[in-house]
This record gives sequence, C-alpha cells and structure tokens, in this order.
Amino acid sequence: MIRPLTAADEPILWEMLYQALQTSEGAPPRDIVRRPEFARYVEGWGRAGDTGFVACDAEKKDELLGAVWFRSPTAERTSDETEATPELAFAVKPGHRRHGIGAALLTQLVKANPQHSAISIRAPANNPAVRLYERFGFKVVQQSEGSVTMRRDV
Repeated sequence: MIRPLTAADEPILWEMLYQALQTSEGAPPRDIVRRPEFARYVEGWGRAGDTGFVACDAEKKDELLGAVWFRSPTAERTSDETEATPELAFAVKPGHRRHGIGAALLTQLVKANPQHSAISIRAPANNPAVRLYERFGFKVVQQSEGSVTMRRDV
C-alpha cells in the first residue's frame, strides 16, 4: 500500500533517512541523521512544497517498507540552478529491496509532480538503485569520490 506523506509522518522520514544512509560498509550511528547536511531532508516536514509517499505492508499497515520524498528548495538554497532543483530522498528497507517497491514509489512521485521540470538525487556510485534511477530517466550529471549526482529532466 502506498500513500502520501503528511506532516504527521516526520518520525517515519527520520527512520527512512537513516535507512537511506546505510551502505555496504554497514550502518552508521543513528544520530547521523541529525547532522545538518542530512536533517534538512526531514526537519519540520510538512511545509509548503514538501511531497512524498510511503509504502507500508498491505496486511500489517504499520510495517514500513520504503519512502520517497523531496522538498522544494528554500530561498537560501536557490543560488544556482542545481540548488533550485528539488533533491530526492529515497529508501527501501533492506528486506524489501528488489521487489518493485522502489519503482512503485518513484512512479507515484513522478506522476504526482508533473510541475517539476527537474529532480535530482545523490547516491553512492555503487548503489544498485542507480540502475533504477536510470530506468526513470535520471542521468549522471556529476561524479565525485564514490558518489554520483543524477538529474531527471521532464
């Protein structure tokens, strides 16, 4: 079951942000999500321009499977075109990956936001989800040590 995120879902987003930050090297400390460079994806969720979806188990509705969301850039983050592009945050819990949940979440987000001419995402270069993003039309626009920035233009 996929449903839109609401302001009441901020706790869900903190958990999903933590899931998104896990790598093949292992899980970082839980408080990593409170660092400013990560907290900006969740803190104060529910303001104008915040949009996203959460996937829950159809039978156990309180079991989180994944989430996808973005925030429209704030005034202080719009100094150039790259920063004016909403940046996607995306996670599917490890036990539920490669079952189509990520594709369903991305499909829902893209369909629900035709007004956004571009969306970007940063990911580890070796993240298997990079192939999923490519299927959705994201293209690598920048590479740095071990990570890629991808952008989808509509």
